[in-house]
Amino acid sequence: MTGQVVMPEPEPPGLLLTRLEREEEAPGQERLRLVTAAGEIEGRLHPASSGDAAVLWVFGAGGGLGGPAGGLYTRLGQRLRRCGITSLELAYRHPGRLGPCLQDVLLGLNWLAGEGRGRVVLVGHSFGGAVVITAGAASKAVIAVAALSSQTRGTEAVTLLAPRPLLVVHGLDDEVLPAACGQDIHRRARPPKELILYPGCRHGLDGCREALDRDLLGWLERVVLAFSPEPEPQEEQDRQ
Repeated sequence: MTGQVVMPEPEPPGLLLTRLEREEEAPGQERLRLVTAAGEIEGRLHPASSGDAAVLWVFGAGGGLGGPAGGLYTRLGQRLRRCGITSLELAYRHPGRLGPCLQDVLLGLNWLAGEGRGRVVLVGHSFGGAVVITAGAASKAVIAVAALSSQTRGTEAVTLLAPRPLLVVHGLDDEVLPAACGQDIHRRARPPKELILYPGCRHGLDGCREALDRDLLGWLERVVLAFSPEPEPQEEQDRQ
């Protein structure tokens, strides 16, 4: 069971941000352009006014912003922003190529860390499932990963995610990547892990939009709360 995309192409690791372009797109929503020597990464930011947690969202092999299920990423990004969780949607420089897409996500994680968002949940759809699983295994900033309608190719690192939570979501009527792909990823992963299968739902997850919004939003809120940083121990006072 593999996906419909090409095998990853190795590239020199690491991208350096040379310039950031940022402008308001709508209330509570900004368009970003992360400029590197290797190309530009388009993004959409839903900034929370406080908090150190964020969700980074990526799409499938076609790239772009918005996500599946009729704009899932933008829709939940706005709701999470009001809960103190920032969201960053990223559009790949080279959609469908795992190596460069991994670099894009790692750069996004670095930028979020510089903005004070050092605890990040990754969410990816289809090909993006392989991207976020690989990036999650590579970055200590990632506290959880969600793979929606994911391919299996490029998900070998799923065994390295634990003890960070993994959510696997798939439609049972997926016409592009069968539900067996999601089941296989879930089987290979170590706990904590969760598998949600939606009857009658296809690859784009449009037929289960309301249930997906509810389930994914609830899971995101739970994992962010569960991985909240512990307070620093108080220093011992000198005895007089």
